Amino acid sequence: MAIKIDGRSLKIEDVVRVARGGEKIELAAEAVERIKKCRGMLEKKIAAREIMYGVNTGIGEFSEVVLNDEQVQQFQKYLIYNHAAGIGEPCPIEHVRAALLSRINVHAKGHSGCRLEITQTYVELLNKGVTPVVCEKGSVGACGDLSPMSQAALTLMGEGECFYKGERMPSKAALAKAGIPVPGLQARDGLAAINGSNLITGIGCLELYDAERWIKQAEITAAMSLEALLANMKPYDTRLHELRGFQGAVTSAGNIRKVVDGSDLVTGKLKVKVQDAYSMRSTPQVVGALRDHMAYARKQFEIELNGVADNPIFLPDSNTVLTGANFQGTPISMPLDMVGAGVAMVSVLSERRLNRLLNPALSVGLPAFLTKGAGMFSGHMLSQYTADMLIVEQRTLSAPACVQSIPAAADQEDFVSMGMNTALKTKQILKNAYGVLGIEMIAAAQGLDFREFQPGKGTKAAHAAVRKVVEHLEVDRPLFTDHNNMAAAVERCDVLTAVESEIGELKSSW
Repeated sequence: MAIKIDGRSLKIEDVVRVARGGEKIELAAEAVERIKKCRGMLEKKIAAREIMYGVNTGIGEFSEVVLNDEQVQQFQKYLIYNHAAGIGEPCPIEHVRAALLSRINVHAKGHSGCRLEITQTYVELLNKGVTPVVCEKGSVGACGDLSPMSQAALTLMGEGECFYKGERMPSKAALAKAGIPVPGLQARDGLAAINGSNLITGIGCLELYDAERWIKQAEITAAMSLEALLANMKPYDTRLHELRGFQGAVTSAGNIRKVVDGSDLVTGKLKVKVQDAYSMRSTPQVVGALRDHMAYARKQFEIELNGVADNPIFLPDSNTVLTGANFQGTPISMPLDMVGAGVAMVSVLSERRLNRLLNPALSVGLPAFLTKGAGMFSGHMLSQYTADMLIVEQRTLSAPACVQSIPAAADQEDFVSMGMNTALKTKQILKNAYGVLGIEMIAAAQGLDFREFQPGKGTKAAHAAVRKVVEHLEVDRPLFTDHNNMAAAVERCDVLTAVESEIGELKSSW
């Protein structure tokens, strides 16, 4: 059944289903009526020659320039031409699909003023698998994602390029093959197609979805390392965290306890230290802090998904036109900045546990660098080098973009969110995080191989999932293949799937 787009109920999971899964969508009947009603209001005002920003005036610094009737007819085309000014490689198809879905839901609110044909064309693009080619870089995240959304909007004129059935081709050819009419642009249509932070929103929704699954795998990996290091499990009693009150920590501790349930480590059969190092016993507090922020970030993104991100905004019920800055990306770029920093923070924690697994002074009896042939063999010594490099890059990328505004448009647009920088760097932070966590998983599995006690049911399932990808390191071999294969397995959530199949679903941040 197609997802109904009504302007009110879109969730992050819906974005994933459409952007990645190709699920069909349809405009709700009430959304269609709202779009028509708003357009009717706009056309009356145009006929009355009422001055409206971006309809019969220029934009940005040229907002005081009033256009004549002939210019109004041509302006939207040149607006899109001028703003399709990005650079770089094409955005991934899933990112553009997510952006189009976000824009459709804005239109469904009935305050954008475009013709219904514009919104319906975007619906058809998604449903028939036609994706505009959009340069990845160029948006400053205020006045919306003008550059990439304009490149997408070229399709509305049968111009630009699209991906269709695995091929890159002129938009006109793609639309013809898919049976989608070219709607063209009339007054207001162009600006209504571009004036919101929809690409940032779309990318961010996908990143939040991926980060949540990475966090669960971080907890599973922590459980593996804790078992390999003979940790004291009292710090993971949820009662401890309930007394402090942070829900993220309660969730994280509960997930880790669930993974190690049934282990000799929690039954008192093994002698453990009275108190472990911070990188072991404060895992719930650290991961939990990211979980709490993830819950806030999700709230912000779903508000944006279902809000009116446009300018100007038309209120048909009161026959009012409001000019403002609802395109400003800061309400989503700021929380996404911190999600990236939080993922980097938890990656640092992962590397510190990796260090304890490798260092014979800290590993509670494990062989140096997890090899029995120390001296002749170096084991996983160099795995830490790789993890460290990835983390330094994460740290570099964790500087917030939301404070990096550079004025543009003759200082008319003198504060911008730089949210596209946030989205792109968060993508790279997550990519590195798959590698960091994958390396800890490999080391934790190797450490567990040297232990002779009964691990938890979830830990055992995680170990088996790792062993499907990476064999035990008996003698030295090139490790880059293991690292890359395990990072890919983390990205695919192989270990998460195996563990949840065995012990049930782990709790999320929301």
